[in-house]
Amino acid sequence: MSANNPLNKQPEPVSWNFKLLSQNDLGGFGGMGEGIAVQLAKDGRRIAWLAHESAPKNFTGVDVSDPRNPKVVVQTELPHQKMRSNSLDLSGDILAVAYQTQKTGMQPAGLELFDVSVPEKPRSLSFFDCSGPHSRGVHQLWFCDGEYVHMASGAPDFNPSHPNDDQFYRCIDVRDPSKPKEVGRWWMPGTSATDNVKPPARHPLDKGYRAHNTNVYPQRPDRLYLCYIDGGMFVMDIKDKANPKVISHWTNSPPYTGFMHTAVPLFDRNLMLVTDESTEDNALDWPKLIWVLDARDEQHLVPISTCPLPPVDAYKDRGGRFGAHNIHENVPVPSSFQSDQLIFGTFFNGGLRAYDIANPYQPKEIAAFVPPAPNGSKVGSIQLNDVYVDERQVVYTVDRFSGGLYMLECDF
Repeated sequence: MSANNPLNKQPEPVSWNFKLLSQNDLGGFGGMGEGIAVQLAKDGRRIAWLAHESAPKNFTGVDVSDPRNPKVVVQTELPHQKMRSNSLDLSGDILAVAYQTQKTGMQPAGLELFDVSVPEKPRSLSFFDCSGPHSRGVHQLWFCDGEYVHMASGAPDFNPSHPNDDQFYRCIDVRDPSKPKEVGRWWMPGTSATDNVKPPARHPLDKGYRAHNTNVYPQRPDRLYLCYIDGGMFVMDIKDKANPKVISHWTNSPPYTGFMHTAVPLFDRNLMLVTDESTEDNALDWPKLIWVLDARDEQHLVPISTCPLPPVDAYKDRGGRFGAHNIHENVPVPSSFQSDQLIFGTFFNGGLRAYDIANPYQPKEIAAFVPPAPNGSKVGSIQLNDVYVDERQVVYTVDRFSGGLYMLECDF
């Protein structure tokens, strides 16, 4: 029975138009976050840099030159157990890593830059401190041009109007990687205790009005595509990085349940992809979707479709989360696949799915990969967390708890 058949309620696994090339549990530390970057190393190797979802590991480098035989070349440790490095990104041979602590006021909380020109020996270049009495540090970052890190972060001098609203947009100049410095910041009005604006109304699940993905693309370097969790998403003018300005705002919540995660513009087609994140087990926050927006007028974004998913009843009781999370973001680096027609997304226990949006009003599912629960999964199911597609169209996806790295090829 094909994976896109609405009657498909068979137990996992599912493999349809994806072929598994390999899996590596990363030495038993296979709980992975939402940071995948691929380096084309100077010695000819291809190194995948992977962020871990939680301590004790910081990041792992994997030689994926042969996708059928990935080999761990380095695995680094976090300073302590009460922190995570959930996000990373790479430009050239410089790796940017986000540090977030479990509670406010803890250290280290911030951004660290590494020289990974010798992958086996990452060398720290600098640390940008974001700790403070109301800060947990950096949750997510975007670093593709070698010049600026765009990130969702707290700060020593930021006092949120609600404790769930502790991270906002910050732009860090790293043109001198030994001396990173902030050049711009913005937060949703009402989320700082210093604002003369009424704080936003809380959502029932209340995941916070705080920044998440902070995407910037060379086609429009003066634009920031900023998702703000319960605050929806913003298109921002960052031509003057010191003074970001709102161009438009779009949200689906209410009536949906918040946690807007990622926005990816498809410039040549005047479209935009926007994802929610499922954050509740057993699909208690259903539906969590990939949305397709008409973006021909960036001041007036219009949702025109969502990517289809199997019935929620087929997955909600399998263990853990079910619903959208990360998509391949057309990262503007040489090692990244670029497409304005194919979408690759992770859905936790719904696995990895691919869609064709040749007709953006009717996205079609064209592939699915739902592997068995990996050994050691604390929820008894796969929880695919992130996806990256390289320029060879080799697909990298990772499990949130124990499965580590899965590498696939496309049969479409």
